[in-house]
Amino acid sequence: MDQVAEGIDPNVLRLELADLWHNKELTGLHVVASQGFSQVARPLEALLTILEGCAFCKKPADLKQRILLEFQKWLKDHPQVTLASLPEEQALSLRHRALELVTERLPGVVNPIIDIYQLRLMDQTTLTQHVARLKALQLHCEAAVFSVKMGVQLTLDMEDMCIPLLLQDKVTLAESFVSGHRHLELRLVTLLDSWCDPRLTPDVLSRLYPDLVLNQFHMDQLKPKILSKHVFRLIGKFNIDPALCHHSVHMRKKGTLRFLMEKRFIRKDIDEENWSDHTKAIIADDPEMQIYLDAILPNYCSLKHAAQLSKKFRDGPNAQKSSLNATPQSAEWAMPKHHSDRFYQLPISRDNIHLLGTVEDLQQCRGFVFKEGGTVGVDMEWRAGFGCVVPQRVALIQLAVLDQVFILDMCAAGLWQNPHTLDFMKSFLCDTKVRKLGYDLGGDLKYLQTTWSLPEPLKMARVLDLHSVHQEIKRLKSKRTAEKGLSQLVQHVLGKPLDKKEQLSYWERRPLHQSQIRYAATDAFCLLEVYSAVSREPSRYGLTAEKLSV
Repeated sequence: MDQVAEGIDPNVLRLELADLWHNKELTGLHVVASQGFSQVARPLEALLTILEGCAFCKKPADLKQRILLEFQKWLKDHPQVTLASLPEEQALSLRHRALELVTERLPGVVNPIIDIYQLRLMDQTTLTQHVARLKALQLHCEAAVFSVKMGVQLTLDMEDMCIPLLLQDKVTLAESFVSGHRHLELRLVTLLDSWCDPRLTPDVLSRLYPDLVLNQFHMDQLKPKILSKHVFRLIGKFNIDPALCHHSVHMRKKGTLRFLMEKRFIRKDIDEENWSDHTKAIIADDPEMQIYLDAILPNYCSLKHAAQLSKKFRDGPNAQKSSLNATPQSAEWAMPKHHSDRFYQLPISRDNIHLLGTVEDLQQCRGFVFKEGGTVGVDMEWRAGFGCVVPQRVALIQLAVLDQVFILDMCAAGLWQNPHTLDFMKSFLCDTKVRKLGYDLGGDLKYLQTTWSLPEPLKMARVLDLHSVHQEIKRLKSKRTAEKGLSQLVQHVLGKPLDKKEQLSYWERRPLHQSQIRYAATDAFCLLEVYSAVSREPSRYGLTAEKLSV
């Protein structure tokens, strides 16, 4: 080892380093540290003496971080300085001293000490005893961080470790403590869900854990509304069955029922059929939700109407899951004049809209959407997220070409679950010979990724997202409109907005209504017409040809 028999006093070196640090003489500090570590008799022991003495200096944590950083630099040139070169008893003694210094959460202090003194090699009993000491000092965050770094979570009690963190709004730290251990993840999420019980108020929780001092901010974070958000986030992160989180699921469902009541009876911006479909989906076969619906209905309508609706929801079947092709076409397809005067109209007939529910059906559109040099409008529909407790899935995929629209039924098991469908979409999205048009396609692809439980997002090639084109056009259009999103773009370019009546439609209903088919087909086909119009006269819309080229 690069040592001398009688080295300099580590405490003298510490004082010199502290003076240089506080005077911000970093270059001098580096030189003195490098020389000093080479001149002390036993560097690893001397480092501990220096760090222990930093407790009496100004801003000790900052000074420790700097000294450790300099020591690590010095070690690179002195690789022979290791605990392995020391007698086992001496190395163990140094590890115990180093362990006493690991009380801070600063990575710049804790991580170097753990690495230099190889604390992970200590027996788990010693490590868990250190965790207990940290908790006895009310250093709950530090105890959790150390536990994760040492990998000793399984030897500790999850509730004992995580409850103080949760009560002090350290949910992320509690997550890291359980992450990677399935049974701990489940226990943490169900614990949080149990706190969403309306009887377990923040005051009650505070009384249950009197040793923890909670301020008003901490108390506010313990309200069920906030806790349930953590529950649903962790359900997704840890892939936990929502059925195990009764309180959070029912709280969300109740809130959604109240929201739907307001939309139907106060705002009146959702029709009875869609309102009924969404309400049925939330109630499903849940007696508690049916009771809750019965209780709130009289707040929004007459007792007679409430009784009729309650009976309807108790007796009526849920939406069927039959094939798209079972959709009756007897309904009038042509729209009345007042509608055509107000809204953009789909310029193709019902016969040119094809509903595909099987892989065999899918082959109908291959020649159209894979046509070299072609342009395809792409859109997707999924059920509005009212009360959803699981990731939403795509219900329809619409592909529009020059005079045809193909609608893929992603609720049909024969299509959705067939691997050929995924291969079809991957090939289509990556095809460099076909131009794809969409509007804010990122959201569509996110839900498509969820639908197939894909580990990574689908890749795309030669895609023009008209959302970016719309942002350019809006700079030119000073007149504000009530429309938003794609409907506003269509109004700016084609003169009339889209009819968004079915925007909140229950897209998992089978068979689909004609109005749903028209809406889905229109959203995809209008992309072609918008692109055609702006391509003919890009300057009229404040665009350049380059902006439209893909």
